[in-house]
Formats: sequence, structure tokens, C-alpha cells
Amino acid sequence: MKIAIMGAGAVGCYYGAMLARAGHAVTLIARPQHVQAIRDRGLVLETRAFTETVAVAATTKASGVADAEIVLFCVKSGDTASAGRDIAPHLLPGVSILSLQNGVDNAERLREVVGRPVIPTAVYVATEMSGPGHVRHHGRGELVIGPGPTSARLVDVFGQAGIETEISDNVVGALWTKLIVNCAYNALSAIPQLPYGRMMTVEGVGACMTDIVAECLAVARQSGVEVDDDILDKVLALAAAMPDQSSSTAYDLARGKRTEIDHLNGYVARTGTRLGIATPANRLLTVVVKLMEEGSRA
Repeated sequence: MKIAIMGAGAVGCYYGAMLARAGHAVTLIARPQHVQAIRDRGLVLETRAFTETVAVAATTKASGVADAEIVLFCVKSGDTASAGRDIAPHLLPGVSILSLQNGVDNAERLREVVGRPVIPTAVYVATEMSGPGHVRHHGRGELVIGPGPTSARLVDVFGQAGIETEISDNVVGALWTKLIVNCAYNALSAIPQLPYGRMMTVEGVGACMTDIVAECLAVARQSGVEVDDDILDKVLALAAAMPDQSSSTAYDLARGKRTEIDHLNGYVARTGTRLGIATPANRLLTVVVKLMEEGSRA
């Protein structure tokens, strides 16, 4: 199949590489430095089990989605509307578009821009770009997608590429579960630039996470979203499972890039204000990360 990855950073490059290894014709739409490296030598996929150079097409142009039967939309949440407008004129009728993004409202926002269905997708993978055209996979990789006319076919396509994929009637709940995990870890890891394991050894971090999760749960439930009752246990257990992992927000701050904090803790804080729910922990983390962004630009 012809598959395009819009916004091929660490997440997009990983799934693009896995799909290309399975024999699909993959086009990555990425930043110039990655495109040049991929054109020169191919996409390097490094995992714990193997390192392989994968042949994929790469371009900086949004027209790279033309003729694609599947589009994996992987841009930063702040770029959803602009990137959606860029690809809209080039999309085939009947294309399957999946939003593989942080946050809970990207599929809806993208659908409004492109004027066609978008499948919300919860992504559980740890990856990073270790250099131009070089993606490193640290663990996991499963997807949870919403139901739709092409969802069963997508499960087959991804499954053949070694990507475990589940169709869920409560994909919104899955997205909120991931949002809550991100709200608990991303900013707290980014501010001191510490991996999860070391971060959790600092006195009071667990108590702060408890407050963050409680605020998120209150907002989710008032919004009518079903989230598992044991979400706090899952959050607190994550550091032990991934002690050396740092958050995407930590990587963004370290590299002087704009973070997605407005679509993580910031989203919870704004929604809480609209619903009349106090979210002081999430609001404070949002402001601190934005101050650090401003300091980096200054």
C-alpha cells in the first residue's frame, strides 16, 4: 500500500520504518535535515534487537501525501491546523487518515480542517531521533484506534508490519489515559531534565503526581470521559518500567523547541476553567514550562 507520514519525527519515522520493512511504499514528509539524510543513505531504524537501514521516500512538501491510501498524521499538536490545511488539497477520496498525536482533541481539529473523517489513535511508543534520518526505538509500539469503515483493514496492515493494533469503542478514554500519564510525567521530567527513574527518587514527586492525576480525573469525568479507576497506580508504576526514559517535553526544551504543554497540562487547565474545576497543579506546570520556553528564546 501507499502510505504517507505527515510530520515524520521520532514517532512517524518509527512507524514509517516498520511499515516499509513490511513491503509498503512509504513516503515521509519531514524536516530538511532528515529528508537529506534519508535520501543520502536511507532511514536508519535502531531497536534493541536490530539496526537496519530502510528504503523510504522522503520530501519536505505536503504534496507527498498525494496518492497515499493511508496517512499517519504525526505533527506537533500546535501545528495540527496549519499542517492539515497544507495536505488537504492533495488527499485522495477515501484516504484513511489517522491522528497519531499527543492530546485528546487533535482528530477533531484535523477533521474540521481537511473536511473528511480522521481516526483518533492512542500511541504507546518510546522513540527518539538520535540524528538526522536515524530513529531509535526504546520500547513498546502498540496503537489503539477508533472504529471506522477501514479500521479492520488497518489492523491487518499494521499487524503484518509487527505493530500491535486494537480497535476500541472508547478510544477517547485511551487518549485521556495517555494524556493523564503525560500530564504527570512530561513537565516534571522536563523542568529538571531528569529521566523518570531519577525524578521519582526526589521527595514529594509522587505526591505531586497524585494531585495532577486527581485534577485530570475530575476534568475527564465532568467531560463525560470514562477513565480506568486504577489510572493513578498505572502512572506511578511507569517510572519503574521505563526508568531511563525522558519525556518528549524534556527533549523539546533541551533542544530549544516549542513544547506541546498547551495541549497537555494546559488543556486540562483550560478545560477545568470552563467546567469550574480547580486545576492549580496543572496550571502551575504549564506556566513554568512556558516560562522556560520564553527563557530559551530570550
